Formats: sequence, structure tokens, C-alpha cells
Amino acid sequence: MGTEGARSLLERAGRFTLQTGNLLNWGCLRKKCPATLGEEVRDCIQKTLTEWSSKVGQDLNQETLEVLECTVAQAIEKINPEERDELKVSAKLFIVGSNSSSIRDAVDLACSALGVAQLDSVIIAPPPIEDGTSLSLEYLQPYWQELENLVQNKKIVAIGTSDLDKTLLEQLYLWAQVKPSSNQVNLASCCVMPPDLTAFAKEFDIQLLTHNDPKELLCEASFQEVLQESIQNVKANEWIPLWLLRYSVIVKSRGIIKSKGYIMQAKRNAS
Repeated sequence: MGTEGARSLLERAGRFTLQTGNLLNWGCLRKKCPATLGEEVRDCIQKTLTEWSSKVGQDLNQETLEVLECTVAQAIEKINPEERDELKVSAKLFIVGSNSSSIRDAVDLACSALGVAQLDSVIIAPPPIEDGTSLSLEYLQPYWQELENLVQNKKIVAIGTSDLDKTLLEQLYLWAQVKPSSNQVNLASCCVMPPDLTAFAKEFDIQLLTHNDPKELLCEASFQEVLQESIQNVKANEWIPLWLLRYSVIVKSRGIIKSKGYIMQAKRNAS
């Protein structure tokens, strides 16, 4: 069936979840080094969709699934329970559509994909805000409350933030029931850690980390473009990405990456 079957499934599904599996198992990505993280995400989504659509068969084409799963089976790699204590499983979550309920879906799917009961740490990137408005505590609160619920339900051990200045980090810290354990700083926007942020983090035992993620790792237009390129004649403009989660599994004693990958979910907005 190939792309015809994949297109037929997408036309009837309400959502789809895409899992790249362990990118370290992808020989094609090892040969080609993407210039940016945005390009890496696009490459991963495109290769997963292309691989998945090429294997869609007649039997699948008869099904109508509310949530479609697009995965590359040979790349999926669950964690051996006997090795779990030796590994740190961390994730960064990028909300594309501003909906705090996406957080639980993303964490549940990450745990299921990796075969673990909980994630050791989750950092949330600031959700998208309208042009002309600035990020505020009030805007962050529903997202943080979702993360706190997942900590209380033992789905996450530690939670952190990204790109908060000293003022906003302090406001969040004072308000939150579960305190942020870390805050990522983008060194593209400041080559030196701000002294006030450093002092506050040190006083309240918040780990400051660096990152080089773009402000928008996956936008709606970029996703629709990749979907169109991967599956011929699909109605790509009907699909909107909801969230993107990047995970890594690190061997604690050696500090090496054992596994890394992306999981994302999109919904169909059919008029």
C-alpha cells in the first residue's frame, strides 16, 4: 500500500503520535550531521514518516484509529529493568500549541516508549506566547501545576525550566509547591551567565544548565512542510503539532549517552 495507505489512515485519524526510537541506531543520521537542531528534528520526522508509510499494509488500511502511531520498529529500544538504576532518563518538552494538558500525554508516552515507570527529570521550554506579550508567572502556572501533579504521582523525579530570567525564576520558585531543580540558559542570547541569576540559583540550589535550542524547535508551517514531503498528496494543512519531547538516556557512571530520540504528537483540524 505504501504512501496511499498512510494517507488514507491520516485522513481518518484524529491524532497521530510519532516516535523516532533511538537515533543512535540510525545509520543514516550518523553519516549526515544536521547543521542545526531544527534541521535534526525535521530530518527525524521526515525519515520516520517515510519509513512508516512505506510499511503500511492492506490490513492496517482497513482500520480507523483515533490515535495513529507512526514509529520505526527497528529503532525502538526499551530500557532493560535490570539496568534502570544505572541510567538517568531526562527529557525536554516543547509545547507547540499552548495547552498544558499535553504535558501528561507527553510524559506518559515517553515512559511507555522507554519501558520505564518514571522519568528522572523533565525540563519544560516556555510555551508559545502571543506577539507583543511577555512571559509571566500567571502564564506559566498551569503548565507547572501539571508537572507538579506528575511529580506527586511519581511519574517524574525532578522538574526544571528553561530561559527564565532571575525575576521570573524567583517568582516561580516562591509560588511553586515543587521547586524547580534546574533552569536552562541559552548561551546564544547571553555568552555569560547573568550574575543575579547565578547568585539566586546558588542560594536556592537550582542547577544552571546551558543549551542551544532555537526559540521554536518545531513550528506549524515547518511540520506541515515535512508531512507534505514525506507522504504524497496528504492534506498536511489539516495537521497541527501539539508538542515535541526530546529524551536522552545516560549511563550515570560513565556519562555517555546510551539512547536519544524524539516523540511528538499532532492533531487534525479538519474543517
